[in-house]
Amino acid sequence: MSYGMIAIVVLVVLFLINAIRILNEYERGVIFRLGRIIAAKGPGVIILIPLIDRMQKVSLRLVTMDVPPQDVITRDNVSIKVSAVIYFRVMDPVKAIVMVENFLYATTQLAQTTLRSVCGQAELDELLSDRDKINSELQDILDKHTEPWGIKVTVVELKNIDLPQEMQRAMARQAEAERDRRAKVINAEAEFQASAQLAEAAKVIENHPVAVQLRFLQTLNEVASENNSTTIFPIPIDLFRPFIQLAEQAVKQPDKKE
Repeated sequence: MSYGMIAIVVLVVLFLINAIRILNEYERGVIFRLGRIIAAKGPGVIILIPLIDRMQKVSLRLVTMDVPPQDVITRDNVSIKVSAVIYFRVMDPVKAIVMVENFLYATTQLAQTTLRSVCGQAELDELLSDRDKINSELQDILDKHTEPWGIKVTVVELKNIDLPQEMQRAMARQAEAERDRRAKVINAEAEFQASAQLAEAAKVIENHPVAVQLRFLQTLNEVASENNSTTIFPIPIDLFRPFIQLAEQAVKQPDKKE
């Protein structure tokens, strides 16, 4: 083989090495030809013209990014630290390369500023109790600003809300007071229901005086079955009133006969 053939083979091999690119299924390659954008190609084998074409890879997979804790002063003047996590993906590789220098860094900075802005406009109770609303608002704002970059923000979640120690103690006292209030309300409702039942029982006893005696006998039976010691009960005179009346009638009848 002549030196000319060897040189040609070497040149062909070098050309293929520099011209062939292989992209995975989740990757796209944005091709620039002499500085002008051609298209986003892939996946599979991509052939470039050496020294003329330049390719930048872009991943289309979902990106999970932590937003570091941000110092925020809420609308009710409480100083807190809030962190979040965002999920986004590149929908248009050409825009992600052309419209912004570094879309990952830009999205991170935008998420931090948006987190401070949105949380600063809300009150502390709203941040703690209505996170879904805050998450939805953050997602809408970020998605609207990143849409020109070809990026879709799918989910934003508040991660941690760090409160000062003084505020934690105050909230603990507030929660304890709320529990005490509920206990007192429940106790008052129980007393009211019990008094209503007692009032009904009093009406029944008023209409049926014998019920008092039956209840007294039932109480004696319960005490006798539970305690082995001797128990002395005062006996109401009403128990003997029927016998007294019979005795008086028996005494009066002989007097009448005489």
